[in-house]
Amino acid sequence: MEWFYAKNNERKGPVSASLLKSMVVSGEVAGSDLVWCEGMGNWIPASEIRDFDSPHMGAAGVGAVPVQGPQSPQVLPPVAPAGAPVNIPNAGPVGLRPPANAKAIVSLVCGCLGMTCCGILIPSILAVVFGHIAKGEIRASGGQQGGDGMALAGLILGYIGSGLGVFYLLASIVSP
Repeated sequence: MEWFYAKNNERKGPVSASLLKSMVVSGEVAGSDLVWCEGMGNWIPASEIRDFDSPHMGAAGVGAVPVQGPQSPQVLPPVAPAGAPVNIPNAGPVGLRPPANAKAIVSLVCGCLGMTCCGILIPSILAVVFGHIAKGEIRASGGQQGGDGMALAGLILGYIGSGLGVFYLLASIVSP
């Protein structure tokens, strides 16, 4: 029986059942790393397999699907074995957040500056520009980048700061 395993967001294998078992025992494959073989419905953690010669003996049963959160990255492997699920759910380190997009941070900082310096439009405009770029990059990363909330906050502050800046600019032109 051939097994595949996911380590560092990358599918590896096939390996024999005895080799995978020895890799789990030695710690080369962690209990939280996901494994799959033909006949299983989806990837499950290696710790749930009791007998690598028969995946039907897994603690969660054949085809067990780990709980998948909204931030879980979807890894598309370069080559999928016949019948294998295409996605590896929850691949990656458990409990770690993806790194924040730098442009999202810049957007938030510029948005804050634009709100404190109402007469200056440049930080607010930069907050809007960087916020939109960051949201696009975060969406395109497929869960590999974080900071969506920072980008959104930067956009909101940037639009408010731009509106206030235009208001103050018009007020200074109209008033004598």
